[in-house]
Amino acid sequence: MEVNKFHILIVDDEWNMRNLLRIHLTKAGFQVSEAKNGQEALELLEQQNVDLIILDLMMPDMDGLDVCAKIRQTKQTPILMLTARTDTRDKVEGLNVGADDYLTKPFEAEELVARVHALLRRAYRGEAQLNKGILTFRKLKIDPAGRKVIVAGQPVHFTPKEFSLLLLLASHPERVFTREHLLYHIWGEDYIGDERTVDTHIKSIRAKFRQAGLSYNPIQTVWGVGYKFKEWE
Repeated sequence: MEVNKFHILIVDDEWNMRNLLRIHLTKAGFQVSEAKNGQEALELLEQQNVDLIILDLMMPDMDGLDVCAKIRQTKQTPILMLTARTDTRDKVEGLNVGADDYLTKPFEAEELVARVHALLRRAYRGEAQLNKGILTFRKLKIDPAGRKVIVAGQPVHFTPKEFSLLLLLASHPERVFTREHLLYHIWGEDYIGDERTVDTHIKSIRAKFRQAGLSYNPIQTVWGVGYKFKEWE
């Protein structure tokens, strides 16, 4: 399955490295944006949604640790830190300020792409499953641990894929997911079906909510893009 809608931000002061990363990631099917310093990256993140950040550790003015710490004040976007250093202390410090993984220069293209895929799976596909708290939206309650959905106090049965799809959307209210994202997160990167699978499952979820008497439709269509979960109208 092609994952051509994931948006990755590269933050590195060296043009050669940004160019190398862009080539590898574009070839792997990702959408790529670039920032040549920390301030530019922070400004871009205020304007755009990105799915993963590749952040160089050693940059002038504002190094990767500072940038990472500032990002973590407002966002939980996965961060892959790049470093030419092999000192374990640097890696530990990076992880402590919020980096999710490290990649040491020089690296092979295959390892870069594999680490990006792994971070995306952990951050988005697995995040909702690990959320143990009950999500409550007025008459709608979703229990991740028990894999239960309650509408107006009554249980509503969903298939495993329907529940996983609903949980992912509800765990990120107002975040727009493309159909490609949803296929990747719920069915896996090796799924060979098409995007109509997502539409079919969304249609079924909506029908079950209507039958249960839910007075609003929490899963909204974003025309030309995909779907999002709306907490309440």
